[in-house]
Amino acid sequence: MPTATIDGIATRYEVVGSGPPILMYAPGGFNAVIETWSTQSVYARIKLLDHLPKNFTCILFDRRECGQSGGRVERITWNHYVAQGAGLLDHLGITRAHIMGGCMGCAPVAAFGVAHPHRVLSLILYWPVGGAKYRMSSHQRFAEHLGYVASHGLDGVVALVSKDGKPFGADPRGGPWAAPLKHDAGFAAAYAALDPASYRLVCQGMCRALFDRDTAPGAEPEDLMCLDIPAFIVPGHDAAHATSAARYLEECLPRSQYWDVPVEAQTEAATNECLMTFLTRNPS
Repeated sequence: MPTATIDGIATRYEVVGSGPPILMYAPGGFNAVIETWSTQSVYARIKLLDHLPKNFTCILFDRRECGQSGGRVERITWNHYVAQGAGLLDHLGITRAHIMGGCMGCAPVAAFGVAHPHRVLSLILYWPVGGAKYRMSSHQRFAEHLGYVASHGLDGVVALVSKDGKPFGADPRGGPWAAPLKHDAGFAAAYAALDPASYRLVCQGMCRALFDRDTAPGAEPEDLMCLDIPAFIVPGHDAAHATSAARYLEECLPRSQYWDVPVEAQTEAATNECLMTFLTRNPS
């Protein structure tokens, strides 16, 4: 697959289908890669990529610090992920697009709408993460990683990831830079040489920036309330995707369409029909 360099960081991406563009922020938490649109839980069931590319140009990518994309140790906020997506659109020569997210990908989608409303045809928020349990588990994940750093050092993190190769969500000990540590020896060497005290501050600041509320993260409610962008919201219903988070986005986005359907009724046929109807009503 091709790679684009955005703000000095490599982004692995794929473009499939034809028609109006959809920039797709992948599900999967800290393993947000192209493949999760086809392999992960609900997305494997609804098979979006069997349907959307028939009428739309789907722009898929590994989020920075995920999969084969690169990374950089810094206090990452949702706007860093926005910059990656906007930079990919620039790389492809695309001015405006539908912006779609699944799971944790919904947070940068909301932030994208706030940062670049003139570039957004619509927002699609499928199973947005959020809720008190999600916030607590996210903070616990960072705490476990920093505990491992305190006990084993950053070189110990490199050794762990080199051996097991699991993403942050699967094994918190490896931290949010596990993917580039695994596939980039130069990055791993530089990471191991970082000052542990400064690294701890970066991680603490990143955790607070990303997971700062007991509802859907990504953008401030006042900013969302000012958006004149159509939005389609599909609720989840579990510890990571609280239905309350989806309802919060419905409340904040003035032109939102909330699909009030229980998870078991979100079938492949029903989901893709509703998505197609929404997208065709909001053309480029």
